Amino acid sequence: MKATLKNAGFTFPMRKIVINLTPADLRKEGPCFDLPISVGILAASEQINADLLGDYLFLGEVSLDGTLRAVAGVLPIAAAAEKMGITGLVLPADNAQEAAVVQGLAVYGCQHLSDVVNFLNNPGRYKPVQMSDNVERLNVTSLHSPDLQDVKGQTHARRALEIAAAGGHNLIFVGPPGSGKTMLARRLPGILPPLSFAESLEVTRIHSVAGLLKNRGSLVRDRPFRSPHHSASGPSLVGGGSFPRPGEISLSHNGILFIDKLTLPNEN
Repeated sequence: MKATLKNAGFTFPMRKIVINLTPADLRKEGPCFDLPISVGILAASEQINADLLGDYLFLGEVSLDGTLRAVAGVLPIAAAAEKMGITGLVLPADNAQEAAVVQGLAVYGCQHLSDVVNFLNNPGRYKPVQMSDNVERLNVTSLHSPDLQDVKGQTHARRALEIAAAGGHNLIFVGPPGSGKTMLARRLPGILPPLSFAESLEVTRIHSVAGLLKNRGSLVRDRPFRSPHHSASGPSLVGGGSFPRPGEISLSHNGILFIDKLTLPNEN
C-alpha cells in the first residue's frame, strides 16, 4: 500500500498506521480491501475530501502503479449496499456494469486511484454508470445447446424429461451403456423456460461470488447446467473449503445438476 500511494503521486504519512478490519470473527480474504484502505489512509492524512466517505462504499484491487483491477463478487456486494441504504459504490471500471444491474444505487467506475481522489474532491464532475441496454448475454450453456428435437424415438424417456421440466422434479435414468441416458439428460435445458429477471439476478450473484463472470456487466440469461465428474469430492459438490466457495449444487441453482454414472459402484 505504501508503494502504491507513492507511485500514484500521493504522500504516505511518516508514522505507524493501524488498520482495523472489524468484525474480528468474520474472515476476510481477497484484494477488494485495497481501495478502501488506500482511501482511508488518504483521508486520515487529509490528502482528500472526506465528506462523502460515510455515504459511499469502496472496493477494488489496486496495483502498484495505482491502477484499479476488477474483483469477484461485486453484484452481491452491490445488492447488500443498496439494502443498507448506501448512496453509491466506487469500484474498478471493469466491474461497473456488473454493479449497475442493481437499481437504486449510484455506481462510479474508475480506472486509477487518482480518479477516485478526483471524484471525492469534485463529485459533481462525475456521472454514475448506467446499465447498458445492449448488454451482451453471458451464455453458461454451450452456444450450440443440444436440442431434444434431434432425438428419434425414446418416447418414454422424452415424456419423463417433459414431466421433470414442467414440475421441477428430480430424474434418474437407469439402463445399459449406450442406451441414450446421457444424451437425453444433456437436452433437458432446451425445454426449460427462460430465467426470469429475479432468477437471473440470483444466478448471476452466485456466479459472481465464484468468479465465473467472464463478461462482467452481463446477467446470466441461460439456466445453469453443471456436470461434475462422478468422482467429485464432497466439498466440490456442496461448497466450502479453507476459502469458502460455492459448490456445484449452488452453481446449478435455478438450473440443472447432472451427475453422470451416479450409481457407479466403488471399484474398491
